[in-house]
Amino acid sequence: MTHAISFGYTKQRLGQPYLQQMRQRIGLLVEQYLSEEVLCDRIQDLPQQFQNPQPRRWGRLDWQGIDPVQIIGVDPLVFIAILAGSIDTELPIRGYTQTSRQYLAAYPSMAKFVGGTVDRDGHLIEPGLWEKEERQHAPALQRLYTQLTGLKMRPIPHEPRAYKPTGNKHRDLYIHGLHRVATEYGATCLYLWLMAHSTGPLQAVLAELLRDEINHMTKFWGFGLWAYPNATTLTVVKTLVTAAVGKLFRRHHSGGSLIHTLRRMAQVLHWSAWSWGNKLTFAWTFVAVLARLRRWSNSQTPEALETLLGRRAVHHS
Repeated sequence: MTHAISFGYTKQRLGQPYLQQMRQRIGLLVEQYLSEEVLCDRIQDLPQQFQNPQPRRWGRLDWQGIDPVQIIGVDPLVFIAILAGSIDTELPIRGYTQTSRQYLAAYPSMAKFVGGTVDRDGHLIEPGLWEKEERQHAPALQRLYTQLTGLKMRPIPHEPRAYKPTGNKHRDLYIHGLHRVATEYGATCLYLWLMAHSTGPLQAVLAELLRDEINHMTKFWGFGLWAYPNATTLTVVKTLVTAAVGKLFRRHHSGGSLIHTLRRMAQVLHWSAWSWGNKLTFAWTFVAVLARLRRWSNSQTPEALETLLGRRAVHHS
């Protein structure tokens, strides 16, 4: 059961007290949901899910108890607009998982975990565990939206990127993997930030979304560390820069444009309507989560990951 983390809050004061309280709330949530114990458990769970995939069960939720008064430290209209944007982003999960499945073709177990089983013609027979868990998110967010507004939302799903191979499957997967991790990391930070700005039954629903995103992010991150043990920080930065400027130079590669993605997400989340305090605490959330992930990542040795996930294939670029 999730316990709400509450602090005193005065709506009229969004200055230093707000920043101090939200930084404290974010820190406590990071400690609770992204502890090293939790992250290690999530990657160690991956081989078991390859063999016997079992969707993670959500806790019992008090949907009728959700109320706008449980939104704290942010304009309720902005909070609701963020939920609406998140619904649009979460909806095309089938497209996301099938694109990932194609990039993961060289790793059948991971491809099945994310994208499920397909027949010889590429038609989906059974969705992957990843999709089964992620497809709960949009309906949950829609129900939150309705509980908070009394209205039903008509979503406008985002069109996911299609599979675009370049001929170098190992590098294509590496670039796609960076984008997939970045997407899960962004979702983790967003739901954790929303939890810091909520309490009670509302926060409990967001906690279930957060647990799923952390689970998937950690598994994909750990898989990437295993599959690409020689990737350095410089290599990651170079790859991200290449992906970011790719659209500018009209290069067609698997990653797309990170700059384009960031701009789209800023629009989807109605960033321009956020207060300066909300923007600062959101940035702090990204820093706090990344610091925790880097510390955990540095503790994952290639030898330990090979023991966990098996011997890795040798690739030549």
